Amino acid sequence: MKFIDEAKIQVFAGDGGNGVASFRREKFIPRGGPDGGDGGRGGSIYAIADHNINTLVEYRFTPLFRAKKGENGRGSDCYGKSADDIILRMPVGTVITNMVTGEIMADLQHHDQKVLLAKGGAGGLGNIHFKSSTNRAPRQFTYGEPGEDFELKLELKVLADVGLLGMPNAGKSTLIRAVSAARPKVADYPFTTLHPNLGVVRVDQDRSFVMADIPGLVEGAAEGVGLGHRFLKHLARTRLLLHVIDIAPFDEQINPVHEAEALVKELKKYNETLYQKPRWLVLNKIDMLPDPERDALCHKFIHDYGWKDKWFGISALTGEGCSALVYAIMDYLEQELAVTVEE
Repeated sequence: MKFIDEAKIQVFAGDGGNGVASFRREKFIPRGGPDGGDGGRGGSIYAIADHNINTLVEYRFTPLFRAKKGENGRGSDCYGKSADDIILRMPVGTVITNMVTGEIMADLQHHDQKVLLAKGGAGGLGNIHFKSSTNRAPRQFTYGEPGEDFELKLELKVLADVGLLGMPNAGKSTLIRAVSAARPKVADYPFTTLHPNLGVVRVDQDRSFVMADIPGLVEGAAEGVGLGHRFLKHLARTRLLLHVIDIAPFDEQINPVHEAEALVKELKKYNETLYQKPRWLVLNKIDMLPDPERDALCHKFIHDYGWKDKWFGISALTGEGCSALVYAIMDYLEQELAVTVEE
């Protein structure tokens, strides 16, 4: 199924039913009192998070949702029936924004999380509520209240612990295939990845984390060049970024240091918070370097780039170095979680 990460919808909750003014009309009760019932409540519209759904494509083709109106009240103390609610099932990670005010109405982060989007109108009151010692034959009743309506933007942000960041063809998709059960399309040309891929990396029986691979960035991405800028928002929830770099580019005119600097520049222009996230370097395709010079070339890159933090040399194709990377990530995430819990 095609990945759809944005949609716009309109929701209309149902109006409440009207109350009614009615009086008892029975043969042997000459002075029957008021018996007009209340109107029913209009249907509300809810969103509920469902981890079995991974796309918003349904809402691209069905952008309008309208709940039914509550029934009007009737005589003989009969209340109108309330209308059924509408439940909209959405992927976990969906952010729902009011397009008029810009207010975030919901952020669905947990399975079965339920949020009210538009409240149905309350039913009107029948004349049984207006009876008093001085008003024994009230003809008053009230109309049902209108339901709420909103124009909403749905935006899916994938929930992952680790995000892969890199230029096209850096080997991100190959890496996620190597360490998880995810099977993204892989080929020898840029822009292979057209939508984010999620993979669960299982270290052992009780230890695992989620890794996200997004389309590669190119220079000018922050201004909309290429595909990656559309999906940078998916990295906002990650706890660690892996900057995957092709250490052995096919074209000798391509300088890996300049490529790495250009990507970080785009990241900073797009979002300062994302730029400040913990980031490790992953030098990929070391299997394509001459064996005697492999370590020297990796250290030369680190020196020329001026990198002081963690880095790993791997080959996603052969699996070399991937195990050490995965265990280091798992240890980091567990330590970070322990600090968070303590705080």
